Amino acid sequence: MPKPRLAAVKAKPVKAKASSAKKSQALEPLHIPPGVLIGAHTSTAGGVLQSIARAQACGFTAAQIFVKNNKQWFAPPLSDTEAKDFRVARKASGIDFFAHNSYLVNLASQDAEMFATSVKAMVGELERAEALELPFIVMHPGSHGGAGEDAGLNRIVQGLDEIVKKTPGFRCKMALEITAGQGNALGYRLEHLGYLLDHVATGKRFGTCLDTAHLYAAGYNVRTREGYEETVAQVEKIFGTKRVLGLHLNDSKVPLGKRVDRHAHLGEGEIGLDCFKWIVQDPRWASTPKVLETPKSEDMHEDVENIQKLASYLQ
Repeated sequence: MPKPRLAAVKAKPVKAKASSAKKSQALEPLHIPPGVLIGAHTSTAGGVLQSIARAQACGFTAAQIFVKNNKQWFAPPLSDTEAKDFRVARKASGIDFFAHNSYLVNLASQDAEMFATSVKAMVGELERAEALELPFIVMHPGSHGGAGEDAGLNRIVQGLDEIVKKTPGFRCKMALEITAGQGNALGYRLEHLGYLLDHVATGKRFGTCLDTAHLYAAGYNVRTREGYEETVAQVEKIFGTKRVLGLHLNDSKVPLGKRVDRHAHLGEGEIGLDCFKWIVQDPRWASTPKVLETPKSEDMHEDVENIQKLASYLQ
């Protein structure tokens, strides 16, 4: 098969980079109240099992991982031993883990080769997530590449239906993520996610994921209490808060409606800290895992510091 063209994919991962801030001498793990599900995207370097130890060292109660190298289309299958070890250790840890797929996947592509490769890659990621017994995997809907939103959304529906057919009986759901709307990316309107959920053949296999930075960059003013409540009301009206499987807690480096995906540490961007206080205190999100996707260094002290900003609001 010729190498797939990647030009149509606009969304890019937030790169973990070394922080200029002083590293903590010894990482003090968080003390999160029972029942509060919060943490951060956690590295699987050295194997998926390593992510559990990293999350435990930080005191997380929730964590997101890549199930393979997110910069590659495919990876060898997980061994039965590796998958079993993860399942046993995750259960013992009590941490709510879920996954995020590769940013290469683009189900909105009108290019037959890119589309077919994206379907195959997503099936592979679901197989790995299913083997790890993860409840869901977050995915960006895709970029229409200039074909128009209607064509792109219908192409995504086609791709999602094909993926479901190729993964019969799977319990792992796909969580369609709100996007910033950068370039030709779809999913920057809650209505886009609602359309996809309404038109797939097997709705029970799907949910959504809300990212605060993406919402804000897409024009949802979650910075103000009025704007936050209005946004949640729209979520409830279009597909319901119960279909929100996960939340990404990220501040935004860009102003409201700029439609650029740039994450900032909590309270250090355009959104400010109040939004995150409202989220962690909102009973509608009490059982929804919440994770950071903000820049970090290897010891992850930035994640701990970000969550510590919310300590007084956690109940």
